Amino acid sequence: MIIDAHQHFWTADYPWLTGSIRRDYTIADLRPHLTATGVRRTVLVEAGRCDAAETTAFLALADATPEIAGVVGWAALTDPALGDVLAKHRAGPGGHLLAGVRDQAQAGPDDLLDEPAVRAGLVRVAAAGLVNELVVRAAQLPAVERAVAALPDAPFVLDHLGKPPIAAGGLDRWRRLIAPVARHENVVAKLSGLVTEAGPGWSESDLRPYVETALELFGPDRLMFGSDWPVCELVATYEQVTAALTAILGGRPSPVFGDTAARVYRLEL
Repeated sequence: MIIDAHQHFWTADYPWLTGSIRRDYTIADLRPHLTATGVRRTVLVEAGRCDAAETTAFLALADATPEIAGVVGWAALTDPALGDVLAKHRAGPGGHLLAGVRDQAQAGPDDLLDEPAVRAGLVRVAAAGLVNELVVRAAQLPAVERAVAALPDAPFVLDHLGKPPIAAGGLDRWRRLIAPVARHENVVAKLSGLVTEAGPGWSESDLRPYVETALELFGPDRLMFGSDWPVCELVATYEQVTAALTAILGGRPSPVFGDTAARVYRLEL
């Protein structure tokens, strides 16, 4: 079963939206792409509204939508009541589909994950049996390494390979930053968001060294395919993203295209 481990829905009033993607995106928009690519299930990931009510709504939507196998919702890691917030989500409609928590760490300083209040939040998420999902900039990867080393029993998912500066040709520097993260077995990374980092006019050859480096460092059992739709529509279609990763990987290896996501997120398939 092919699983897209990273897709979004949103409404046009999201403050950061720009250009062609500043519109509503719903399950009705996604379904034709799933059919065209053979993707059977997805993981719905929060997209920066930073609103607990949205996570509640996403869980209810997932409960009524067979294609959505899990939800990574938003919650503030520094909230002292985080444990209660997660328990409330779990008790509501679709609460069993809550797979992970993502705060918008990329908006913070490079050492955000070193802050005691943030670390306490990471502990609370793991204690609830959920994945800590990390969306960070490449400069934050050293702090990611320190956090995952401090919490070896907690599962972490690194979005978009830590946002390598593909357009700027920053392969060597990114490799030096992500290699220490990859040495920790409690971290899984997503092959997602790469076309956006490569920018307009991207090509398969632009992505290949980053995907191959990720394969070398993490191995296929700790990598997941993610479309990052509809963010990807800034530079590529869902079908183009899927085709590019399929070509670079020489097919659709089951760990990357489904098994890893099912295991890490504990998806009920």
